[in-house]
Amino acid sequence: MKILVTGGAGFIGSHLCETLVKQHHKVICVDNFCDFYNPKIKENNLKELNKYPNFKFYNIDIRNVTELNAVFSKEPFDLMIHLAAMAGVRPSIENPQLYFDVNITGTVNLLEFCKKYNVKKIIFASSSSVYGNNHKVPFEESDPVDNPISPYAATKKSGELICHTYHTLYNMSIACLRFFTVYGPRQRPDLAIHKFTNMILNDEPIPVFGDGTTQRDYTYIDDILDGITKCIDYVFFGNKYQIFNLGESSTISLVEMISTIENTLNKKAKKNILPMQAGDVNRTFANISKSKKLLNYNPQTKFTEGIKKFIDWKLQTQ
Repeated sequence: MKILVTGGAGFIGSHLCETLVKQHHKVICVDNFCDFYNPKIKENNLKELNKYPNFKFYNIDIRNVTELNAVFSKEPFDLMIHLAAMAGVRPSIENPQLYFDVNITGTVNLLEFCKKYNVKKIIFASSSSVYGNNHKVPFEESDPVDNPISPYAATKKSGELICHTYHTLYNMSIACLRFFTVYGPRQRPDLAIHKFTNMILNDEPIPVFGDGTTQRDYTYIDDILDGITKCIDYVFFGNKYQIFNLGESSTISLVEMISTIENTLNKKAKKNILPMQAGDVNRTFANISKSKKLLNYNPQTKFTEGIKKFIDWKLQTQ
């Protein structure tokens, strides 16, 4: 199978590309190495992948329709896995126009080329952020998600709606995957687990927003990859539109997360207590019963185990 992976040089994308090439798929990776964080990190993510003959990389911005058209016309895809996006809740508040441009216009561009070149099977990366401060827990795919509290969340909800439109109009089989706080080796350096680990190692005070009781459903990268690859089989049977939660279906408080990193490093954190930030949700918590039933999704990685794997990678790559 020939698979297009957008955002394939990033944290999740590079792991996914490696998984797919090892399964003997032909993988076409599109990424623009944007400077949201150091582009050299993405270059390093692709080092091993570039050794595979069934992997090809294109440095393209998904807003560039000319370059996208050149790739779609040259490479007849069986499936598109669309991960490319401007990520992050807080930065989206500072620059909402950029987020709407990349995440919405870019998504429409890709779907238009899927329509033009008859790519009927699509997986779209959404986010748990679409649930906002939903009071009902755990979060179910059928819950109302009409109250996003950040531009990033609004763009991901918009992406789901756009996907539904193309499914209805053009008979595309599309699955939207709501990822819940993914972590593990290669995690973006701006995300809390990676950021806190760096700061503790460097004896810098970590920023703790709020009283430490906020909770996240942290999902280890291997479990996310399991969910995505199982979803590939799902979209190929019939013409469907579905939304799936991919999480661990358990919550870890901010205090617990910091404590787990401290215990794994055997080093105490210095803490700078700060007010809650705009756009931050109080809790994320995935109900994964639908994903278990329809995808046979079954996350395996306990948080303490996942943090140890992340820190082992971090210490090896320092």
